[in-house]
Amino acid sequence: MTVYFIGAGPGDPELLTLKAARIIGQCPVCLYAGSLVPAEVVGCAPDGAKVLDTASMNLDETHAEILEAQAQGKDVARVHSGDPSLYGAIAEQIRRLRTDGIEYEIIPGVPAYAAVAAALKQELTIPEIAQSIVLTRMSMKSTSMPAGETLENFAISGATLAIHLAIRNMREIERVLIPHYGEDCPVVVAYRASWPDQIIIRGILSDIRKKVRDAKITRTALILVGPALTEQQDFVDSALYDPDIEHILRNRKT
Repeated sequence: MTVYFIGAGPGDPELLTLKAARIIGQCPVCLYAGSLVPAEVVGCAPDGAKVLDTASMNLDETHAEILEAQAQGKDVARVHSGDPSLYGAIAEQIRRLRTDGIEYEIIPGVPAYAAVAAALKQELTIPEIAQSIVLTRMSMKSTSMPAGETLENFAISGATLAIHLAIRNMREIERVLIPHYGEDCPVVVAYRASWPDQIIIRGILSDIRKKVRDAKITRTALILVGPALTEQQDFVDSALYDPDIEHILRNRKT
């Protein structure tokens, strides 16, 4: 048997990849993180499949379900939100699978920051303005951050920041980032991106905390910070389609 770690994407069932849907549709056991993955995503599980919401389960309990499936020779779809490589908590699950000699595969999914960019209807890498995106989070009740991975260190780069698991720490974000990005730096807070109740809040570092508080958003949100988020931008065109620039597929001189 095989355990398939499947990225369900940010929430919209139609953002599930074709491969992910196919695998879920053939696995007789499906474990999904119901707090972040809508039930519609696993609605394609086969008739008679054992489908469990793992939101209230701990690691021992989910692994016990996998061991039971192994004893019965049944494949398992382990469905996580977004892309499982980012804050998917799959590393500790994989460690147990390796210890028990259980095969596994990983199927990527659409990450939250990509869904937010789509909702904003804009690109996050703007020529000569922003060419890097830092995916990070902040230490609160979750696992502590490594010593060098501080918001201050990332802010020095001036890159676009995608900050996860930090919506209750807006005051600290404001305090740390304003010295590096300025009070007027654009900020976007996206609550449940791609879900039917999605909320997108635009602001700047000096006023975003109040806007988030007024909207009563306390969980399930991604924070984007950086100059690339400006709605009206004056920037140079990318060289990708510049007619005066040659590359291997265009305007090569013979």
